[in-house]
This record gives sequence, structure tokens and C-alpha cells, in this order.
Amino acid sequence: MADVLIVIPARFASTRFPGKPLALLGGKPLVQWSWEAAMRAADLGEVVVATEDSRIADAVRGFGGTAVMSSADARNGTERCAEVAALRPEARLVVNLQGDSPLVRRSDIAALVAAWRETGAPMLTPCIACDAATEARLLADAAAGRVGGTTVVADRAGNALYFSKRVLPHGGRPKLHIGLYAYAPEALAAYAGWGPGPLEMAEGLEQLRFLENGAPIRLVEVPAPATGFWEVNNPEDVALVESALGA
Repeated sequence: MADVLIVIPARFASTRFPGKPLALLGGKPLVQWSWEAAMRAADLGEVVVATEDSRIADAVRGFGGTAVMSSADARNGTERCAEVAALRPEARLVVNLQGDSPLVRRSDIAALVAAWRETGAPMLTPCIACDAATEARLLADAAAGRVGGTTVVADRAGNALYFSKRVLPHGGRPKLHIGLYAYAPEALAAYAGWGPGPLEMAEGLEQLRFLENGAPIRLVEVPAPATGFWEVNNPEDVALVESALGA
């Protein structure tokens, strides 16, 4: 649909995993797997990859994708999406499918778009209710000093209260945040103007900038996948995600 733009931010200079978008999974770069995941929702909106690095842009064009060069000064994927949104004024919703999230499903993207059309919320993101195995994995990763995923707690209205790379206190099983966002362009423009705050910097989570500035984030709960894995956060995750992809 012409009013939805799906952007895949792909940064070469990752602190934990330099060159991560070009890491090979089953013989294909990670960014290609994420692009293929986004393309399953191409009927919902145009798909572009936003990157600061010509090597990533060349790889994207090589497998038939559209690459948009963004500033090397962008501090995270949301700022990169804000740059692209400014170039595409026809977009009324910008979906950010992170370049390390090849297991995002078409249904997850569709759920965000549907929730936006229903509520008009300026910022939305999906989550899943963890099962016992996923909770155990998160706790084991935390104990080993790895980032296994991001958890989120919600208020009674279904908006996010806080996100953390730690397993947050909860009344049952934790909710695992999925690396997928949807924003109204005006929310992106405001975000780019605020600059990072202390919570965002302490947690290393870009979405906390919205909460620090009083902007609500609507949570959209989606069914848990059979794999339980969503993102390539560390080099050790490659084999796990390859297995989940069947690569």
C-alpha cells in the first residue's frame, strides 16, 4: 500500500558484531534474510534497506533490493528511518524491520499495520508472551553476560512502561519484545529532534527515547513462533538463527 513504507536499517559498524548485516547464514548475508522476510509483506508497503555503508548497499542491490544511503551520524535504526521518512512524504506509516531480525513473520508486520489503522497510535511494536523454555534461555543468556533478547512490561491500557535487555519483573512469564516497530512520520520527526536520554543510553535501547519524552508506545501481542528466536544479537546467535531458518 502506498501509505506504508517498510525500512530495514542495516548498520555495518555494530559494536557487538561489526559487519553483522553481511554475516553469512546458510550462504546468504543476514540483511538478505531480513529483506526476504520484509518482502513477504510487500503487499503492505514498499521495502527499502537504509544503510551508511556502500558494501551493504552493493550487497542489497546485488540480490535485487532497493538501498537508500543514510547518514553515518545516525545513532540507531529509528534515526535512520526518520531520514528515509523525510525523503518519502507520501508514507503515513513507517515500519522498521531491523536488519538482524530475519525471523519476523508477515503476520507480525500485518498486525502492526492493522493496529495502526484501527487506533491511529503514533508508535507501535509487537511482543510475545514467553513460554518456559524462552524464559529459561533469557535468564541463561543474562547469567552468561549475553543479550538474549529485550523484555517489556505494559500498563493496563496496553502501552509499554519499560523495556530492558534484562529479564524484567513481571506477574507471570515475561513478554519478549520483537525487533519491529511502526511509526507515524511525525513521531519519527519528534524522535530525531529529542536526542538520546539517560535511559536509552544506559540500556542501549533506542525505543526508550519515546518513553523518556512521554510519547506512548502501543504494544501489539502476537502469537509466539515455534523457534522462540528473533534476532542475531551476538556471533553465537548465528547458528541458532540458521537452524530456525532451515538454512
